[in-house]
Amino acid sequence: MSKNKSSDPAFETAFFESVLRRNPDFSDVVELLGGLYTKQGRISDGLKMDRRLVRLQPQNPTAHYNLACSLALSKRKSEALQALKIAVELGYKDAEWLSQDPDLEVLQGHPEFQKLENRLRAHS
Repeated sequence: MSKNKSSDPAFETAFFESVLRRNPDFSDVVELLGGLYTKQGRISDGLKMDRRLVRLQPQNPTAHYNLACSLALSKRKSEALQALKIAVELGYKDAEWLSQDPDLEVLQGHPEFQKLENRLRAHS
C-alpha cells in the first residue's frame, strides 16, 4: 500500500518550505508552516514563522494570536500576553477557544490573561 503524501507532515513541510524559498513573502505559506512546525514539536521554528507572519501582516489579529501561542509554548509569558493583547485589540474575538486553547495553558492562571478573557466574554 502506498503512503498518502497529502497526510505526511514531512512531505507537506518540505513542499511548503520549497514554495517559501521561491516566494519568501507568501503569507499563507508562512502561516501554514508555522502550524506544521508547531504540530511537529518544532516550537522555535513555529515561533520564527509566527514572527514573520506578524511582520508581513501587522494588522492580522490571528497572526498575533498564533504568535502568542508560540511564545506561550516557549514559556515566554510576558511576550505571549503582549501578543495576545494586540490580537484582542486588533479584533480577535473567540473567547471560548481562548479559554481552552492548550497552547495558552501556561497563561491561564495569570491575571492579565483573565482580564483579556473577561474582556472578550463581555463583548461576545
